[in-house]
Amino acid sequence: MRFRTKPATTARAAKYRARVCLRRAGFTLAEVLAALALMAIVVPVAIHGLRVASLAGEVAQRKSLAARLADRLLTENIVARQWNQTVQTGVENQGPYQFRWTIRNNTWNGTSRAAVNGSSINASAIHELSADVAFTVQNQNHLVHLSTLIDTSQQ
Repeated sequence: MRFRTKPATTARAAKYRARVCLRRAGFTLAEVLAALALMAIVVPVAIHGLRVASLAGEVAQRKSLAARLADRLLTENIVARQWNQTVQTGVENQGPYQFRWTIRNNTWNGTSRAAVNGSSINASAIHELSADVAFTVQNQNHLVHLSTLIDTSQQ
């Protein structure tokens, strides 16, 4: 009996090796199930992350619009000297978005006397004018609050 020490390099041996490699090239059932389990965990987490990012972007855009609206309302009230009313409310639409706003005039609770540019200011004449702008994004309520101080003694 003779034994070969080197593998046969014939065409038949090459075909046999190619068939064996092809049989081993597929995935086993365990590998497929593990991949599906991993996808079942990763896909919902990724979708939740995209939803959170979308909400954050939309809230940031609306907060910017609400801050501009509050600034405009405060400026209009100061320029037109309409701060005598205690509370003003309204609704404003900007494109498809609706903003509910409230302007309040409260006495400032600062120090009793203050000096600005060398002149004395009576703190009881200082009022805080504040604007609250409320809006809804994806069924969640949000609020932007801006305030400024005004000297009512110079009316």
